[in-house]
Amino acid sequence: MQRHFAASKLSDPQPSRHLRPPADKRSLFDRLVEFISPGPDSRAELIATLADAEQRELIEPESRQMLEGVLRMADMSAGDVMVAAPRMDLLDIDAPYDELLGVVIETAHSRFPVYEGRRDNVIGILMAKDLLKLQRAPELNLRTLLRPAVFVPESKRLNELLRDFRSNRNHLAIVIDEFGQTAGLITIEDVLEEIVGEIEDEFDDHDEESGVYTLADGTHRVAGDTSIASVNEAFGLHLPETDFETIGGLVAHELGRVPRRGETVDLGGLRFAVMLARGGAVRWFRVARLPAKRPSSDGA
Repeated sequence: MQRHFAASKLSDPQPSRHLRPPADKRSLFDRLVEFISPGPDSRAELIATLADAEQRELIEPESRQMLEGVLRMADMSAGDVMVAAPRMDLLDIDAPYDELLGVVIETAHSRFPVYEGRRDNVIGILMAKDLLKLQRAPELNLRTLLRPAVFVPESKRLNELLRDFRSNRNHLAIVIDEFGQTAGLITIEDVLEEIVGEIEDEFDDHDEESGVYTLADGTHRVAGDTSIASVNEAFGLHLPETDFETIGGLVAHELGRVPRRGETVDLGGLRFAVMLARGGAVRWFRVARLPAKRPSSDGA
């Protein structure tokens, strides 16, 4: 009996080995640092921590910006970054082929919402490359080339929308308001730009630091975020630099709103024509000098 009891006493501690907590592999210094400076408890503290990590050269500035973009995106909705309905480039299902092709060439988009009757009645999405099929086979019906349109509410979170874009392989969605009306459109590029910053396109060959480029026909292409000082220097002007820093801001102020593609504003003897507008701002202007006014012959 005593031997059996002793054996039992020796075997009792065995199961307790499985209840022992795992060893903390962190060094004493790491645990002391965490005790003295605990991790961030809020998003603001996390952003401050990322900024501090950049200052100490633990992460690159681009990495910090992307991480902050991810954090900001979680609080943003489709309505925050969409292209508003009045600025949408649409195709009319009943328009002739030449008119449709002209819009495609002028705007240089790869996808277009197509409407029927009124602009807010979007019936599908047309790929620009599919329009070429009509040229080879005019008997085709444009409706057969349309792809289903994806509709999302203005309140749709950007992180959820990005996940949907990736899973459904869609690149464009129509944003609708609370009444079911078309509020605007949003693309996967608009969402990604909130993380990685501006994504350069065919207009963004920055070969000069000033943002002013001379074109083959003698006109100029000017970035909307070009400083007014740079525009004044390039064209010999004296546009005011007090209230606005960029030429895009000054032009929008003169017009009273953000101009749309194709609209023009005359300033300081120059005509600023909008080449590209995106996300509520002008990306590029085409700038040409206004013809000099001929002197009046009344006093001759």
